[in-house]
Amino acid sequence: MKNLMRMRTSLVEEVQNILNAQVEIEGNASQKYLAMATWCDRNGYKSSAKYFYSQSEEERSHMMRILRYVLDMGGTVVTPEVKMPKQDYTSIRECFEVSLESEIFVTKNINKIVAASREANDFATEQLGLWFVKEQIEEEYIARRAIEMIDLLDGESMFVIDTELGNIRAQAPAPFDAAEAE
Repeated sequence: MKNLMRMRTSLVEEVQNILNAQVEIEGNASQKYLAMATWCDRNGYKSSAKYFYSQSEEERSHMMRILRYVLDMGGTVVTPEVKMPKQDYTSIRECFEVSLESEIFVTKNINKIVAASREANDFATEQLGLWFVKEQIEEEYIARRAIEMIDLLDGESMFVIDTELGNIRAQAPAPFDAAEAE
């Protein structure tokens, strides 16, 4: 990604490159959730499909937030190549397992943004990264809780499980706020 830096930007090249990598990660996550949503929809898991459609939109909005930030800071964005996600799943549980793996991967990469911005004394990008850190707490919780609910409801009808999963976002705890803890 060399030679992409504009002359009038406070973004250092390493931070810009990490942000561009995150744009791609968020785009791929959006597509992954869209594939899960359509699988759920095809297989009658309407509540879970609604959840995954919403997740797909949320990941796209995250991609756009980072993309706009880089542009607003005078940097250059590389439009990501989005990979074809897996299309078929064996179960609703597998969808949420893939979701959790994806969210953990995103969290690790968000942490790279915060670390790189701190090293570069780029406090604006650090603030952007910290917003995403809080977001990831909720995302990982939801995926973990969904897997727990599926396991707890083992033996129940898939309709009951799907209905419960459709309500999972409402059950998520409020994101941790360090300022409130003081």
